[in-house]
Amino acid sequence: MLHALYLLGIAAFAASGVLAAHRADMDPFGGLVLAFAAAISGGTLRDLILDRHPLYWTHDWLLLALIASVAVLTMLHLRRRRTLPHRALMVVDAVGLAVVTVIGARAAVDAHVTPVAVLILAVLTGVTGEVVRDVLCGELPPLLLREEVYATAALAGAACYLGLHWAGAPDTLNTAGSAALVFALRMAAIFRDLHLPRLQRASA
Repeated sequence: MLHALYLLGIAAFAASGVLAAHRADMDPFGGLVLAFAAAISGGTLRDLILDRHPLYWTHDWLLLALIASVAVLTMLHLRRRRTLPHRALMVVDAVGLAVVTVIGARAAVDAHVTPVAVLILAVLTGVTGEVVRDVLCGELPPLLLREEVYATAALAGAACYLGLHWAGAPDTLNTAGSAALVFALRMAAIFRDLHLPRLQRASA
């Protein structure tokens, strides 16, 4: 189950990269670049911090083929349907965030780092692809740094994974439940307009 979810998350981030490139009026090569950047950036940063070598995607042909295939199929779909479905990017991105955050938490737990490090690494794994994607698209500040419930959703999912792991919950339940929590929080933020308060100066 974990491997299937892992591939699903990578595919979702690859599609979100192409959708972001479409919104930014990039060419197909730009879409391909953003697909790979969004899909592998988070895991790459996690593995570099954990000193895991070789990097996971450098010897996984299935993963690289999946990213390229999803990117091409998404671009072909967008050629037939030139209008981007409302909120499509955010919904697809939410799937990637949910799955990749849990994968990051699992990798950090397996590396036997401290609980705080598990939370940090899980969030970094989940949000880095979005940050790189938005920066390359010129969308500043990235979604992460706006008032959107994004990194906080990843943090909640990571905390859920860690808590269920400590409680001895089955890994399948832990993985599915934590990913579902992240996705539910993002959907609530998107469709219920939930957001964090902005930083404001105190009135004189």
